[in-house]
Amino acid sequence: MSESVVLEYELTSPIEKVWHAITDSATLSQWMMFPVNTFRAEVGHAFQFSGAPGYDASIECEVQEINEPHKLVYTWQAPGVDGQLSTTVVTFTLAESASGGTSLQLEQSGFRSDARQELGGAKYGWQHMLGQLEGVLAE
Repeated sequence: MSESVVLEYELTSPIEKVWHAITDSATLSQWMMFPVNTFRAEVGHAFQFSGAPGYDASIECEVQEINEPHKLVYTWQAPGVDGQLSTTVVTFTLAESASGGTSLQLEQSGFRSDARQELGGAKYGWQHMLGQLEGVLAE
């Protein structure tokens, strides 16, 4: 059985602005804890996140699905605490809210049920990064 991290945010920014922030490489660098990335919003594009302070590894990813401006899905492969590679799936789901803002749901799924430290680290990391995203959107 696999485990997931699911976070939901209500953002005041319109959906197009949020979509840009999660799919534009330069903007990703402003809110992700990985300041270096090779992301392109193209299904099948393999890319990396790297350069996080205190984290020497690169995150290997591949875009799986794009439904602009509502859904972005990519794989996320990183070394686990036991040194074993862990492959999960990150899904951003966006919906326009009645107020003109955006409902954002982030799910990272596919964690091994015994990978409690990775699950906790992912939850903490995404909470921090999505907080940064809110700041970037407010600019």
